[in-house]
Amino acid sequence: MRRIDIPPVWLLGFVILAWLQSRFLGFGLSLEGGVTDLISGVLIGGGILIVVMAVVEFRRHRTTVIPHETPTALVQSSIYKYSRNPIYLADILILAGLVLRLDAVLSLVLVPILVWLLERRFILPEEDRLRRTFRADFARYERKTRRWI
Repeated sequence: MRRIDIPPVWLLGFVILAWLQSRFLGFGLSLEGGVTDLISGVLIGGGILIVVMAVVEFRRHRTTVIPHETPTALVQSSIYKYSRNPIYLADILILAGLVLRLDAVLSLVLVPILVWLLERRFILPEEDRLRRTFRADFARYERKTRRWI
């Protein structure tokens, strides 16, 4: 179960829900237009760029990117100077962008639900592991860097 209880699987599930909503429960609501396409492209592209930057930084520090594992290094450089959770932030951006791209207006409610789920299911347990593993270093990092942005 732990192998499938990872953020990309949750993101995929939410995207499938948005696709189903846009396909079968549109109710004539639409945000379709050039500006929406631009915004969705920026959100999706920005999310992908953030993921790449974050994963590169994890690899550079030779620590795990898998949420349920204990990291061997506390990454505080690059994108991690601005957000303690850039990959989760990227997941939110990607979902919001795909909801707009799919023109799934009613599925915009999935964005805050995914924020809540990621925070409760992954971020809080990860922060507890980091607190236990890196103690004072994590306390300093937590004080100077926000959880999201």
